[in-house]
Amino acid sequence: MHTLYGNKLSGNCWKPAFLLHHRGLPFRWIEVDIFEKETRRAEFLARNPNGRVPLLELPDGRRLAESNAMLLHLAEGTSWVPSDPYERAKMYEWMFFEQYSHEPYIATVRFWTIVQQRDATDFAANIAERTPGGYAALGVMEQQLAHTPFLVGASPTLADIALYAYTHVAAEGGFELSRFPAVTVWLARFAALPGFAPMPCYS
Repeated sequence: MHTLYGNKLSGNCWKPAFLLHHRGLPFRWIEVDIFEKETRRAEFLARNPNGRVPLLELPDGRRLAESNAMLLHLAEGTSWVPSDPYERAKMYEWMFFEQYSHEPYIATVRFWTIVQQRDATDFAANIAERTPGGYAALGVMEQQLAHTPFLVGASPTLADIALYAYTHVAAEGGFELSRFPAVTVWLARFAALPGFAPMPCYS
């Protein structure tokens, strides 16, 4: 059985949990409290020296960090990875975009907003600085999704899982998704896929 160390608020943790659930692979979820800095404790650092969740432990005991690496491993040989080399490269392109141009803005702003609500820490200046980057990322997605049902074309790929994770909760960071009608339709289309599991999803 797979073991997934994660936090229920994290879109990055939802990604491998979704794919494990969707593929019917049994897994054990271990909740890690990031607010209590459990990822910085020696026991966790012994498993992942980078001190972050998610962390996936394979049935044979080997471990994988980084959510998109987990997606690639778990989707090997499935329709989530296009067989056409160009379409597969476009999938990678969107996955790199998610980690470089999307997640650092939308996910970070959402996290700061949640922290503010929890303990009244003032992240207003940080949020104001990062929010335009989030809207820029949503604008890039809007341009593509105005022409194709999913990010790489007619069928869903790992790119859609990667970008659904934090896009569907972007409003929790104050982002107005109503400004992006194609993105909004895509979110509903993805959530209507057979075997969809919302965030959080545990085995």
